[in-house]
Amino acid sequence: MEEFSIFNIFTLLGGLAFFLYGMKVMSTGLEKLTGGKLELALKKMTSNKFKALLLGMGITIAIQSSSAMTVMLVGFVNSGIMSLEQTIGVCFGSDIGTTLTAWILSLAGVDGKNPFIKMLKPSSFAPLVALVGVIMIMAAKKNKKKDVGRILVGFAIIMTGMTLMSDAVSPLADSPKFQNVLTAFKNPILGVLVGAGFTGIIQSSAASVGILQAFSQTGALTYGMALPIIMGLNIGTCVTALISSIGVNKNAKRVACIHILIKILGTLILLPISMILESVIQLSIFDQTVGYVGIAVMHSIFNIATTIILLPFSKQIVKLSKIIIKDGNVEEVSSKKAITGLDEILLKTPAVAVHTCISATNQMAELTRETILKSLELLKGYDEEACDLIIENEDIIDGYEDKINSYLIKLSKASITGADSRSVSKMMHCVGNFERISDHAVNLIESVQEMHEKGIMFSDECLNEITVITDAIAENINKAFDSYINNDLTIAHKVEPLEEVVDNLSTELKNRHIRRLQNDECTVELGYIFQDVLTNLERVSDHCSNIAGCLIETDEKTNLHAYLHDVKENDEKFRTEYREYAEEYFRRLSGTGVKA
Repeated sequence: MEEFSIFNIFTLLGGLAFFLYGMKVMSTGLEKLTGGKLELALKKMTSNKFKALLLGMGITIAIQSSSAMTVMLVGFVNSGIMSLEQTIGVCFGSDIGTTLTAWILSLAGVDGKNPFIKMLKPSSFAPLVALVGVIMIMAAKKNKKKDVGRILVGFAIIMTGMTLMSDAVSPLADSPKFQNVLTAFKNPILGVLVGAGFTGIIQSSAASVGILQAFSQTGALTYGMALPIIMGLNIGTCVTALISSIGVNKNAKRVACIHILIKILGTLILLPISMILESVIQLSIFDQTVGYVGIAVMHSIFNIATTIILLPFSKQIVKLSKIIIKDGNVEEVSSKKAITGLDEILLKTPAVAVHTCISATNQMAELTRETILKSLELLKGYDEEACDLIIENEDIIDGYEDKINSYLIKLSKASITGADSRSVSKMMHCVGNFERISDHAVNLIESVQEMHEKGIMFSDECLNEITVITDAIAENINKAFDSYINNDLTIAHKVEPLEEVVDNLSTELKNRHIRRLQNDECTVELGYIFQDVLTNLERVSDHCSNIAGCLIETDEKTNLHAYLHDVKENDEKFRTEYREYAEEYFRRLSGTGVKA
């Protein structure tokens, strides 16, 4: 019989390395494949703790990482997307969802001479899975298929790691020294501490379960020894949550605290029960040898039982986390206009970071739309409070641009899907246009303020002309911003025809203005202000065209300049829409009563 040697330790560590790397590859592939959509459902479905539980379970099963789930929760709470109370149901669901890994790993224990049964054994099918995965990565053109290939390769690596670990520890079955070491684990407290310590070091409960399942093949591990270790490794997996909570706000720290409390309270309740069943009632199962499936069963029972016992006391657990992590002297203030979602913690899950960034840029877009439309209204009548609001909004929008751009630069370096990469590109181009539009909004109200301070105003004829062009621009603003927020190319294609009409309206208004100056119907001072207003209005319309053009260029994979040239020269639909807009606004302009 082969003896356990230093080379077995090398094989065991190598198997662990394969396992951890395989988990990383597979969970990253799964997370990219879901595209962050499952995770972002958290924001909408966590009002009910039972829905939150099912959602947490589903997401953890989908991405095969409870650690990633916890990191996301910390990030969501820290960035203000979710409240602390919304996370507890997800935590319970995530704990149950992560037990699926143990059941998958239990396939390694499948044994039998039947070829079909033998194919269920990982050592039999893992090479084929790896081959299919590598072929998909090398041959597939679409990123989604490549991601599926990475998932398959990651799964094969995990199973290879399991096989290596099982083979490495198999000589221990007949080792007297190993038997003596295991007797120490008859002390359940030691089992909990070892399980927690080891899992805390490698930061993967799945890997700890895998190693425990590998050791179970020595035939020396009983249910009574394994159960406390399983409880301990459930506590140890909270280390990832602790690390992710460094440098975040109080509520985000409490998410990590809740995660730890659930595991510790579950152990404090269930460990004494198991000790009574083993020592007092002396259930025979505790002395029986445990295998792959037995460990998976205990892992699931612990997390399901903990959920059943503690879920009704969710509010009390949240209160306890607030007692443990007290509020500081300075109260954290939130603003309705504060940007939400851009937390660096979420960069660990790039697909989620992309979608939260989209939410942030949509928030910026809506504030920009509100600001520019308000400034257009002020051209018809001065309002000091509204002017102050526009200046305040412009400062906020400047902050949006700085934060979003720096976040997007970091995000662009992460591993993201092709669709997410296009989203990042669109955001990078459009946030600058939003910020420029807010600048023009301030320029417009500066003209309004100047006229108010000097006690001068545009004539009724001039105001009517401004009303026509601002209505056209307001329509184009709504089209451009709707197309961006809803990612609607149909609306985006309607922006350029209206932009052409705005340019022609501006030219007509400048010509009329020159005639007024020549006829002494307008002062030079008002003339300069009118020119500034028209220039800023034109620039706003240009930025609307840039926003719509960016969507068309990115999603239709075309060159913007070539597209614009082509539609203006050859697109009958473009010319039809242009004529419709031109007829509407020039008809209104012809009725302004200006003398020829």
